[in-house]
Amino acid sequence: MEVVTFENNIEFAKMMDRDDPLQLYRDRFFIPKQKNGEDHIYFCGHSLGLQPKSVRDYIERELKDWETMGVEGHFDAKNPWIHYHELLTEKMARVVGGNPSEVVVMNTLTVNLHLMMVSFYRPTPERHKIVIENSAFPSDQYAVKSQIQFHGFDPETSLIELYPRDGESTIRTEDIVQLLEEEGDSIALIMIGGINYYTGQAFDMKTITELGRAKGCSVGYDLAHAAGNLNLKLHDWGSDFAVWCTYKYLNSGPGGISGCFIHERHANNNQLPRFAGWWGHDKISRFKMGPDFEAIPGAEGWQLSNAPIILMASLMASLDIFDEVGMAKLNEKTTLLTGYLEFLIDQLANDRIEMITPRTRADRGCQISIRVKGGNKKLFDDITEEGVIGDWRDPDVIRVAPVPIYNSYEDVYQFVEILKNALTQL
Repeated sequence: MEVVTFENNIEFAKMMDRDDPLQLYRDRFFIPKQKNGEDHIYFCGHSLGLQPKSVRDYIERELKDWETMGVEGHFDAKNPWIHYHELLTEKMARVVGGNPSEVVVMNTLTVNLHLMMVSFYRPTPERHKIVIENSAFPSDQYAVKSQIQFHGFDPETSLIELYPRDGESTIRTEDIVQLLEEEGDSIALIMIGGINYYTGQAFDMKTITELGRAKGCSVGYDLAHAAGNLNLKLHDWGSDFAVWCTYKYLNSGPGGISGCFIHERHANNNQLPRFAGWWGHDKISRFKMGPDFEAIPGAEGWQLSNAPIILMASLMASLDIFDEVGMAKLNEKTTLLTGYLEFLIDQLANDRIEMITPRTRADRGCQISIRVKGGNKKLFDDITEEGVIGDWRDPDVIRVAPVPIYNSYEDVYQFVEILKNALTQL
């Protein structure tokens, strides 16, 4: 990618937008409006992605088939519902770097996480620990602790939490490596976020997976903040599983359906424990309604229930856009957008804020986390009043994410101008 020399002026931002090959995709999303009719600066794709304008048509197509066909829509709809989830598989697999047989869209994120731990957290008296980052999203903390307790162990002794070094905000890869070298024989499962929700740090999943597997650990990831954001290579990296939601960077709508990856080496392992449901049963014999479960090979075999068509239609609208663009082009623009934001924040030279997201491109995605000294939330409230939609996380962080598929360089420039003015008045 060509090296760009950034400039701190609106003309430069507008020039970058004119030359941006992805600029036209912004018009394919609804941008929330301020009271004055101007677009908000929407930097909250790390929490809820914007609505593609095509979503309504995708959903109404299924509503019409339901209206006119009733139950026959399972077989006679334009996109027969009985196979609907399969329409998402290849496109979702390209987003996360998996083979189609390794990916399935189903359920919601924490449900999928629990289903995966049923299969891949198999503690023994000698190997019962789970590794997770200390600042993982609370739902992950709740899930792993409850799984430990379900198996009769104590989180006080079976949960290993990763911490940054004193005075630092993010976790060093070498510290994770050292932990795995020292304690790997007692670790049953490594289960960390691909990107930490608070700091925006992207973990070195390739290195962690290779070492974890060499130590005999199961390895899984929560990719809620990574799917549709990072250029993932799940198959090549070799993790046992991964789970993710689709309502953040993948724009499927509030409470959108989840995705799941299970490496192909587990595709035909019927000895691997799992919670079974009829949609994971062999497709040929599913409607014979037999009492004995026969798993579909691959990730589909972990399905429980038939597809929620409306949720999947919403996701399909977004995946069709992602498939047009491709993750490589999105990541190129992410590098430039976050690089420009970093440059402009540094230009402020204001000691009341600091960027705690890693500055190395490989160690972050779209999100930039800005620590406010003293945890003064008034700064966040002030920039919100001026039209910025980001979010605040206690005790002291403003999280913003310029998303390449719908954010612009002018968004980045205007955000930092608003931030500068708010700091002046603070």
